[in-house]
Amino acid sequence: MKRQDGNWKPVEGYNWYRKIGNRVCAELDCGSAVSLRDRWTGSQIDSWRISSHCDESKLSDCFTSDTVIYSSLELNCSDSVRLVHGSSVCSGRLEVRSNQSRSWSSVCEGHLDLHGAQVVCRELGCGAPGLLQGALSGAAEAPVVQTFTCEGHESALLDCGSSGAQTCSSGTAVNLTCTDQDDVRLEGGASRCNGIVQMKHHGEWRDMGYEYYSDLWTLKAADAICHRLDCGSAVSVRDPDSSDPLWSISPICLLSTSTLMDCVSTDTDSTGSALFLTCSDSVRLVHGSSLCSGRLEVRSNQSWSSVCEEDLDLNDTQVVCRELGCGAPGLLQGGLYGEGEAPVWTSELQCEGNESAVLDCRRSSSAAKTCSNGTAAGLTCSDPGGVRLVGQPSRCAGTLEIQYQGHWRPVGDYFKRWDLKSGSAVCQHLDCGSAVSVNRTHNSTDRPVWRVSVPCVKLTSGLRDCVGQYDPYDDSSGVDVVCSDLLPQPNISLSDGVFGVYQQGFRVLVGSDFTITCSVRPQYPGGSFQLISDTKKPLNLTMPAVNHFAHFLLSAMGYAHRGNYTCVYHVDVYNHSFSSSQSPALYLTVGGNVRTNTQNTH
Repeated sequence: MKRQDGNWKPVEGYNWYRKIGNRVCAELDCGSAVSLRDRWTGSQIDSWRISSHCDESKLSDCFTSDTVIYSSLELNCSDSVRLVHGSSVCSGRLEVRSNQSRSWSSVCEGHLDLHGAQVVCRELGCGAPGLLQGALSGAAEAPVVQTFTCEGHESALLDCGSSGAQTCSSGTAVNLTCTDQDDVRLEGGASRCNGIVQMKHHGEWRDMGYEYYSDLWTLKAADAICHRLDCGSAVSVRDPDSSDPLWSISPICLLSTSTLMDCVSTDTDSTGSALFLTCSDSVRLVHGSSLCSGRLEVRSNQSWSSVCEEDLDLNDTQVVCRELGCGAPGLLQGGLYGEGEAPVWTSELQCEGNESAVLDCRRSSSAAKTCSNGTAAGLTCSDPGGVRLVGQPSRCAGTLEIQYQGHWRPVGDYFKRWDLKSGSAVCQHLDCGSAVSVNRTHNSTDRPVWRVSVPCVKLTSGLRDCVGQYDPYDDSSGVDVVCSDLLPQPNISLSDGVFGVYQQGFRVLVGSDFTITCSVRPQYPGGSFQLISDTKKPLNLTMPAVNHFAHFLLSAMGYAHRGNYTCVYHVDVYNHSFSSSQSPALYLTVGGNVRTNTQNTH
C-alpha cells in the first residue's frame, strides 16, 4: 500500500478478516473478497498495520505505520462478479463485469436460474444459494447484461453460456443470498442455548476465541450468535481458558454483518480464551434500541410468538426483564416496536413475579387469537447498571464511569478509540445533549477499569450491551466527556417594584420602577445573564453574573413592558462557550391599581 509519503509498503496480515478485505477489493474495483490469508515473514521492515475496528469512510485512514511485519497478507478478489448493498459479502444485488467492457452491469431476475446462482456463490467463496429474488437490495443503477445459461459445475459465471444483452422491467435486478459456509453451536451447557461457543470453519469444528488486545466481546456482539442459533437474547458471556487451537473471530465485525465467515481472523493458530455464552432460551425483545427493549416474543413449541399487551401485567414483565438480565420493567406499550410477523401466543401469563424464567410461570390457554391492531406488547426494561460523569460541578461533564456487575468503575481507553460520536452516545444517555469534547486522560496509578467497545456504543442506546465481558483490568487511562447541555436551567423572578399576582404572572403598577432577577444554581464562577422579552419593544440585555445572580432594573412601567421575559445564562469553561436553556417565562402586565404593598426581595 502507498500513502502520503509516496512509498509502497507491505501490509501486516495478522488479524484481518474478510469484511475488511472486501473493502480493499472494492477500492481496487475488483469485485468481492473471496479469500485471504497471512504468510509468516517475521521481517524487520517498514509496514502498514490496519486497525481492526476500522469504520472510516476512507480505508487509507485505517492504517498506521510500523517497523516490523510478522506476516504478509494475501487477498483474492473476484474479478468479474460481486454482490452489492447486502447484509454481508455473500448477499446483495448481483453485478457482473465482462472481459470486454470492464464495467459493472446488473442481471435480470429472470436471466439467472438456480444453476447460475450456484456458480455465483461458488465463485464468491460462499455457501449454497439461498434466496434468489428481485429488487431486495435496491433498484439497479448499472445497465443490464445478458442471460446466463449455466450447468452448475462452472468455476466462474463468465464460463457459462450466455445470450446477448437485454433489458428487464424496473426493479427486477436479481438479488442473491448465498448461505454461510461456516456454522456455530453451543456445547457443554445445560441447553442448546447455553455452552462453549464452537465454530465450523473450513470444515473443522473448533472453540471460538478472539484477540484480547484488539477486540472486545460484548453482549451486543454475542447476541448475533444467539440470533443465529434461533435462541433468545444474549444474557452473559464468560471467557474460560483453552489450550486447544481456536477460530479467532472479530466481535466488532459481527455487529454489522449477517455471516460468520466475514469475521473469521486470518490467525488460524490462535489459542487463549474461548467463550461460554448464555442466551435466553424462551423469551426475547426484538427491534428495540438495546437488548433490554423491544417487542416481546416468547418461544414455545419450537417457534416464536408475539404477546398481546392486555395479557401482561407488572409481575409478568418483572420476570421477563429478570430472565434477560435487565433491570426493572419500565415502559409497556402496545405497538411500540411494531406488530411483527410472528403469530400471537395463545397463552396468558400468570406470573407471581419471583420466577426466574417466563416458562416457569403458570399460564392459561385460550383458543387461537390475534392482538387488536397496535397492541403487540413492546417492553422497555431499565439498565441494571448505570452511567455517570464525575469530578466536575456539572453532572454533564467529567470522567466517564459505568456501573456493571454491581461495581462503579471508570472506563479505560486502552485502544484510543473514544471520539465525539461515541461521547455523544454517553451524553444522550444522560439527557445532556451531544458531546463537545472527549479527551483521553491518564491517572497517576493503574486502577480497575471497564473496557467498552466504542463501535458498539455508536450502534446501540444500551451502554451495558457494550462492556467487555470479562473481569476488569488495571489501567491508568480514562475518558473525560463534556456535553453540550452543561448548564442547568436558570431561574427568573420579579423584585423591587409595586406589583401583585395576576393570572399566570404579575401586574406591575404603571409608572413604577421594577427589577427582574436572573439566577442559576452555583456551578462555575463568572459568566453572564441575558434578559430577553417579547414585548412591544423587545429587550435583549446582558449583565455579568455576580455570585450567580444578575439584577436588571427597568424604569417607569408602561404598556410597552407587557409580555414574557426569560433569562439565559452564558459561561466560558473547558475551552468552549456554553449557553443554558431559557428560564421559565415570567409574564408581566400593567395596572393603575395594584392591590399589594411595595415588594423588595432578592
